[in-house]
Amino acid sequence: MTTFPGAPRLLKGGLVLVDPDSGTVRRAIVLQYNPTTLTRTLQVQSAGENADRSQALRLSGPPVETYRLEAEIDAADQLEFPDQHRTTVEHGIFPQLAALETMVYPESSRLQANNDLANAGTLEILPVEAPLTLFVWSKQRVVPVRVTDFSITEEAFDPTLNPLRARVTLGFRVLNVNDLGFEHAGGNLYMTYHKQLERLAGLNPFARAADLGF
Repeated sequence: MTTFPGAPRLLKGGLVLVDPDSGTVRRAIVLQYNPTTLTRTLQVQSAGENADRSQALRLSGPPVETYRLEAEIDAADQLEFPDQHRTTVEHGIFPQLAALETMVYPESSRLQANNDLANAGTLEILPVEAPLTLFVWSKQRVVPVRVTDFSITEEAFDPTLNPLRARVTLGFRVLNVNDLGFEHAGGNLYMTYHKQLERLAGLNPFARAADLGF
C-alpha cells in the first residue's frame, strides 16, 4: 500500500534504554501503534500547608509528573506476509512483549554475578542498576522515567499458544533533578524538557491579561 505523497510523516512514540554510565543506547522500543490517549498527572510540590504564611507561594521543586498509556500490539499485519515475517510466525508477539517486560527485569548475568559474590562471602552487594529509561513522545517530550505500573492483557493466540494480540498498560513517573541530580545525564535531559515547557508557554497565543479585564 502506498502512502499519499502529501501526508505528513508519522512519528512513533516509544522508549529508549540508555546505559547510565556511558550514555550509549542499549535498546529502542518503538510502539507499534501510537496510543490514542496519554494521561498525565502533575502533583505540585509546594512548601506545604503547615508552612509559614510567608512561604505560601514557594515551590520546593518540580511537580511529580506521571504518565499512563495503553498500547496495542497486533501480529495481524505481519501474518498477512508470513514469508517476510518468520519471527512473528514462529513466536507471535512474544518478542515485542519481551522487549517491554525486560525493562523491569535486572539482567540475568548481573543476578548470577551477585549470587556468586554472595557465595564468596561478600558482605555488601549493591542492587542491580537498571538502564536509564527515556519516554519519547515527540521532539518536545523526551523525559527520563521510572516504570511504576505494567500490565498485559493477551487477547488472541495461535495454535501453539503464542500471543497474537495484546493490550499493554504502562505507568511512568518522570524522574526530575530532585531524583537524579543536575550532573546526571537524565537530570540534564529533564532540564531540557523543563526549558522546552517554558519556551512553549511563551508561544501561547491566548495569554493576554486584557482579555480578563486587566
